[in-house]
Amino acid sequence: MYLFKSGICLAILYGFYKLFLENESMHVFKRFYLLGALGISFLIPLITFTTYVEMPLTTVATTPVFVNPGNTSFTEIETATNYWPFILWGLYGLGVLYFSIKFGRNLKNIFSRIKHNPKLKQETITHVLLKNPVVPHTFLSYVFLNKQKFEAHEIPEEVLEHEHVHARQKHSIDILTVELLQILFWFNPILYFIKGSIKLNHEFLADRAVLKQGVDTTYYQKLLLAFSSHATTPSLANSINYSFIKKRFTVMKKQTSKQTIWLRSLLVLPLVTILIFGFSSTEVIPKEVITEQAQSELKPEKATKAEVEEYNKLAKKYNSMDRNNMRILSAEVERINLIYSKMTAQQKESAEPFPSLPEPPPAPPTPPTPNIEKDTRLPPLPAPAPPAPLNDPIEYIKALHKSGAVFYIGPHQYNYEEVLEMAKKTTDLNIDISQYPKVNLLGC
Repeated sequence: MYLFKSGICLAILYGFYKLFLENESMHVFKRFYLLGALGISFLIPLITFTTYVEMPLTTVATTPVFVNPGNTSFTEIETATNYWPFILWGLYGLGVLYFSIKFGRNLKNIFSRIKHNPKLKQETITHVLLKNPVVPHTFLSYVFLNKQKFEAHEIPEEVLEHEHVHARQKHSIDILTVELLQILFWFNPILYFIKGSIKLNHEFLADRAVLKQGVDTTYYQKLLLAFSSHATTPSLANSINYSFIKKRFTVMKKQTSKQTIWLRSLLVLPLVTILIFGFSSTEVIPKEVITEQAQSELKPEKATKAEVEEYNKLAKKYNSMDRNNMRILSAEVERINLIYSKMTAQQKESAEPFPSLPEPPPAPPTPPTPNIEKDTRLPPLPAPAPPAPLNDPIEYIKALHKSGAVFYIGPHQYNYEEVLEMAKKTTDLNIDISQYPKVNLLGC
């Protein structure tokens, strides 16, 4: 698809050139138009316009479908190998290899001529003097001339100036650019036509530069006819005897007005705009948007007014207790934690502070289960008897502590020091030793 789009763009731009620009005397603009058409044609298919489409985000979960593997049969399908991509890529590779070798051989021949023939440098231009008869031609800053005619001054100054213009304006860079593109896109016939138009426009530029120096047009045209021949020149070089002599004569006499130049130049802008929107790509990317319904479903549950009041009542109760003498109910603590987790930041800020509750005692270790069949240990000793009750509860707690008793107030275990402090503050204290060594204190 990329090759198709770039080929169509190149054909349209080249067609515009042939219809509206080629025969006009706006040669500098035409030179950059042809080079720009090559770059634009290969860049437009790479342009991608991204469009974001809002997609509502829902919270409805899809129900998975389970397939019973016992009732499913699988059939192995053999797919035939498609060899066409390998064939096409192979042909493309052969074409690239062939044109690369051809390009390299042409460069080698030119540089071999430069290396093995005498040279005469004149400012920034070097004349390469060849023994065999050749038509004057130029590559980069090298002008290739017949040695005998050059030394005998048989080559007119107008012809030399024509070739010098090619060298000074670096026309060879344009030709090398197209040659490299031809290696990669050798299958595109439009490139061959554009290469011919670029070379012809180079001749227009050189002809105009010579005529601007005051050379008579009729005399110069006779010179072109005199040097026109069927002798071949390197494909990478610019040559004075390049074909389309008749068209060159026509363009020499034509003068394009500035108004026409501006008008035809401005027509390029809408043409390129149409090509960009017609042959670029469009990518649609979904953008998830949370709807009001989904937002309400995703929003955490808020504590009700009644729950906040219940929390305040419980939190106030436990915040008013002495931390060393607290009677904690697990159901109320669970209720406090549940309501507090549902409250918003604003509700928490205006509510009672979360009560600071002591850590619950660790659960007593589970005694090992005896193995009746393999347990050969001695039978357990009888549980120790608690000390005899005393009239003074404080002294009795001390005696129980010395005998190894464990003190509980409700479901919670307390250490000896805490129990002793609470007992001293209590006037109605009951000590339950029915589950000794576990001692329950009532009334604390």
